[in-house]
Parts: sequence; structure tokens; C-alpha cells
Amino acid sequence: MAEMTGRALLVTGGGRGIGAATARLAARQGWAVAVNYTANSLAADEVVRAIRAEGGTAMSVQADVADEEQVLAMFAKIDAKLGRLHGLVNNAGVVDVTARVDEMSVARWRRMFDINVIGSMLCAREAVRRMSTKHGGEGGSIVNLSSAASRLGSAGQYVDYAAAKGAIDAFTIGLAREVGGEGVRVNAVRPGLIETEIHASGGLPDRVRDLQHQVPMQRGGRAEEVAQAIVWLLSDAASYTTMTLMDVSGGR
Repeated sequence: MAEMTGRALLVTGGGRGIGAATARLAARQGWAVAVNYTANSLAADEVVRAIRAEGGTAMSVQADVADEEQVLAMFAKIDAKLGRLHGLVNNAGVVDVTARVDEMSVARWRRMFDINVIGSMLCAREAVRRMSTKHGGEGGSIVNLSSAASRLGSAGQYVDYAAAKGAIDAFTIGLAREVGGEGVRVNAVRPGLIETEIHASGGLPDRVRDLQHQVPMQRGGRAEEVAQAIVWLLSDAASYTTMTLMDVSGGR
């Protein structure tokens, strides 16, 4: 894989799981990484320490991606410390407890879409303003985190999460068409059953183990396996790849 040369990358939700694995791998490939977090500064700082210990460049930066003012402040800090952005990984996201649609509240839906969809769109907007040649940028790459749930629907568990990730798929396609001629590539990765903390936050800590029999490869995936796909899409090795929805799901 072609190594980067200190170009700035923002990974939202970079303190744990897929985000943390992506931040560490990208740093090894030469990216200068901004590790975003909402509340868990200790986790983000640990990722930054690990990157710096390996000789990489990293900073942690707080922002709730659903809050426009916080997103603007975050991008301003990255501009000041790391320079013009060349990469964005829209990884920040949430699930909720298992429920049927007829048991869900509007408050739950608003949180789901505010963070998973509007947050990604806000960050992508600010990234395009920095990357696009239309705005004086040098180009760049955006990778959105979707989910195999966008294809499967997650019936009986979290249809609202699946719907939000379906919106991410559509957003990826539309934005890729919009900025493809301006040096900006936009792709999405759709992980399947991956061993991360997000399952416990939805009340199903054993979800991967319980469902891995449905996966053709007969196992859950690791965050590092998803990170490999993300970092490839960010890199110059994927220079002719845009508007792609890449499944990293063991065949599920």
C-alpha cells in the first residue's frame, strides 16, 4: 500500500472499536490522525499515545458530531494543528436497545438519525469544503461507516439503526457523484458482525457469538479487519475507487 506523507485524517468516534483500529492503522501508513471522541477522553488519549509511541502524529479532539457548533470547532482545531484535511472516516455512531418499531420512541429515532446520519453529513460537508478543488483544496477521500444492517434490516432488533445506515448508503452514492470531479472520492464500508463494544451498548454483549452461525465464514470479524478496508479506501491505492459500498461481513 502506498504510504501517505503526513496528510491529515479525521476519524470520528476514534477512541474505540473500528475507529480506534482505523486510527492506529492509518497512522502506521503515514497519516497524521485526529482522533475524535464525544465523552470518553481517556480512550481517545490512549489511542493517541499508542500512535505517538510508534512514531506517528496524532491528536485527540472532542466534539459531539450531531452538534454543528462543536463540529465546526473541531475542524478549526484540526486546521490549526494538522493543516488542511485530506481524509475523513465517518465512524461515530450509536445503536440502542433491542426493540420492535412499534415499541420505539421518537426521541430514540431522533438520536439515532442525529448522530448516525446528520453527524456524518455535517462532517462530510466540512471535509468537502477543505478537500474539494472547487474550494481550493487538493482532493481527498471520505469513507463512511455503513453496516450490513442496511441490507438486512435488523428486524426485531434495531430497524431504526438499519434505516439510518441505509441513509448513509444513499448519501455515499449521491456525494460521490457530486464531488467526483473535484478530486474527492467518497466510499462506504459495511461491516457485518464485528467484535466491538457497540453490541454491549445495545444490550446484546453476546450478539456476535449468538449470530456467527449465520455467517458463511462461521465467525465474527475483528475491528482490525474492517480497518484494513477503510485505510485502503483512504489511500492512493484506491485512486480510481469511488461511490463503492464495500461489504466486510464474512459473506453475510
